[in-house]
Amino acid sequence: MIAPIAVGRTHAALVDRSIDPSALLRAVADVGAGATALFLGTVRHTHDGRAVTGIDYQAYSTMADRLLQAIVTEASQRYGTRAIAVEHRVGYLSLGETSVAIASAHERRAPAFAAARYVIEEIKRRVPIWKREHYVDGTREWVDPTRDASASTGLDGVAAADAMVSAAATHDPCRP
Repeated sequence: MIAPIAVGRTHAALVDRSIDPSALLRAVADVGAGATALFLGTVRHTHDGRAVTGIDYQAYSTMADRLLQAIVTEASQRYGTRAIAVEHRVGYLSLGETSVAIASAHERRAPAFAAARYVIEEIKRRVPIWKREHYVDGTREWVDPTRDASASTGLDGVAAADAMVSAAATHDPCRP
């Protein structure tokens, strides 16, 4: 069980057990937060058209722990979150298992989502965690986590997160 964290505090850990998203949500729970964003990264059944049976995650744990903590601290400061918690699995994961979970609490939804987005994009870019996919045909292959980071938006993850907060700050629901 993860203990609740104080306002502006963070939790970051590599774990070799199943991730409990409810525990992360409890850890960031705060009556001052009007929004809590939860991101779950899970093992999917295909990658680049190849059928996947599972993934091995390996990490340089000393450096990874230090960088995970630095990233959640940066996100907290950048987006003014009340609390952020992240856990990333290491070891073998089967289809559907959660590989990474991020919970972020803020007074407003845009910064809560942006902080979670910042954390996942920076993890993929900076943290020495490697994944080796296992395929149905019996082969295994190391996958570059940064290869498709900006594919969905054309922006890098940080720019996309900042754009989300900026758009929300200028949006007035009372104006047409």
